Amino acid sequence: MHAAKVANCNPFRTAIPFQYLIFAHFMRTVVIIPTYNEKENIEGILHAIFSLENPPEILVVDDSSPDGTASLVSKMAEQHPRIHLLVRKTKDGLGQAYLAGFRWAMEKGFNFVLEMDADFSHDPKDIPRLLSACSQSGVDMAVGSRYSSGVNVVNWPMGRVLLSYFASRYVRFVLGIPVKDTTAGFVCLKTEVLQKINIDKIKLKGYGFQVEMKYRAYKKGCNIVEVPIIFTDRTKGESKMNGGIIKEAVFGVLALKMKSMLGKLS
Repeated sequence: MHAAKVANCNPFRTAIPFQYLIFAHFMRTVVIIPTYNEKENIEGILHAIFSLENPPEILVVDDSSPDGTASLVSKMAEQHPRIHLLVRKTKDGLGQAYLAGFRWAMEKGFNFVLEMDADFSHDPKDIPRLLSACSQSGVDMAVGSRYSSGVNVVNWPMGRVLLSYFASRYVRFVLGIPVKDTTAGFVCLKTEVLQKINIDKIKLKGYGFQVEMKYRAYKKGCNIVEVPIIFTDRTKGESKMNGGIIKEAVFGVLALKMKSMLGKLS
């Protein structure tokens, strides 16, 4: 089994890695962005991604946002054929939205997928760094990490920072996974990882989904690297964090550990 390791990347570097420029021409990549009521952010984040050199394709997975997010994406897709829209009828958690996006990406034959929020908490300029890390030999998953080189979080209240930081510490303690930012939602992975971990078995829906993805990949022997990023809290729209999500993550981690101990994880 491979231990996770920290990639040697400067979180303040914005230059596009040479490796990315090479494989971007040969490998199909899609950024999956789940949305619910993100009309204030969605157009800006899509334009920011397309401003990159060799931008990837984008799939927006919208949970029937009542604010018209999907309509904005649909209009942009008419002008940009590399923008795709998948509208789900029900809102049943971040995890289910991502799983729908993963299945779509596998059906379309993409080589790499990225998970990314719509609210600019994840900097689009870091996409090439994550892709470059994931394209290196032997690397299966690259995690945009807030905690691999200190605490790199901007504009969060101290209580939220401490909750997130110690949540990741708790996950590492319970599951024994050598990843410092286990709840990170800015992730690049090879689509073959999705097949290896059998995504149909994933049960957690909220931020626990991010933990379960990394843990299942780790238990399958996937090589995970952490790429330091600076996480900036949203300035527009409302956070989706709530008590139910936290509760699911806490008890979901214990359930994952129990399944692993009983040999029922896969």
